[in-house]
Amino acid sequence: MTAEIGTPPRVVKGMKWIAGGTFRMGSDAFYPEETPVHEVTVGEFWMDEHPVTVGEFRRFVRATGHRTTAEITPDRGRFPGAAEEMLVAGSMVFAPPPGPVPLDDYRRWWAYVPGADWRHPEGPGSDVGARDRHPVTHVSYLDASAYADWAGKSIPTEAEWEFAARGGLEGKAYVWGDEPEPKGRPAANIWHGRFPWENLATDGYARTSPVGRFAPNGYGLVDMAGNVWEWTDSLYTPRHTVPEQRRVPTKADGGCCCGPNRAAESPDATVDRRYTIKGGSHLCAPNYCLRYRPAARQSQTADSSTSHIGFRCILRPA
Repeated sequence: MTAEIGTPPRVVKGMKWIAGGTFRMGSDAFYPEETPVHEVTVGEFWMDEHPVTVGEFRRFVRATGHRTTAEITPDRGRFPGAAEEMLVAGSMVFAPPPGPVPLDDYRRWWAYVPGADWRHPEGPGSDVGARDRHPVTHVSYLDASAYADWAGKSIPTEAEWEFAARGGLEGKAYVWGDEPEPKGRPAANIWHGRFPWENLATDGYARTSPVGRFAPNGYGLVDMAGNVWEWTDSLYTPRHTVPEQRRVPTKADGGCCCGPNRAAESPDATVDRRYTIKGGSHLCAPNYCLRYRPAARQSQTADSSTSHIGFRCILRPA
């Protein structure tokens, strides 16, 4: 990786300056969607020091009146086969089973919960009263984009996110090096125990944790591994097919730096587009999901929301 810390043109509160540079993106050692490793150059930008928190998102909602995807009744046209009782506002919530289960079907530990949203992360009866410093969850790509627009910022591309997450460590598997976890104090809020039923909470948290409870990476960014997955502005492809550009086309362009990814004749092509999420979450476990790494990537449709996906923003120089 070639990068210089450099001197930022100005200080932006709550953000860290990333001078940009060239790095080897992806991994050939873990999952096929991370291949092939390829060289990418990204420009300079500021990045939020931590994921957007509940408190920060609340200020946005108060200022704009924004209603999140999880708070809007799903459209029957989007889900023609859904049971009527499922066509209610809500979101996906992690629901651990009481004992060991086969790991071949996520429905054994995920449930669509009516009434679950960013204010009620586990559904009706739960709240975020004491979680102002936790990452906001149950936010779709559409919600993250709306927040970024309001804040005068952007959602990072996958390449920008991965470059920042590596923190200057060239070719390392994890944010902190090559070991799944360094010896001593837990390095991130991930799953400790046998997923999805036994959570030993060795790191002190069974679900999300307040931002900044774990050591920052080389660029001073916290929670770039674990806690919550984070949205990027890059459309998803099953593997890296061409070098990532610094910026992806806008939604109006209908394309992607890694090739076309338009939903096939969808009644709403915007929400059907699959975007890349990065960083893993508190549900990533060595026995099931080694995706709390900079190169790891998964996809979600733009209108997806869950109890383990959040986001952070970047600001590019004018």
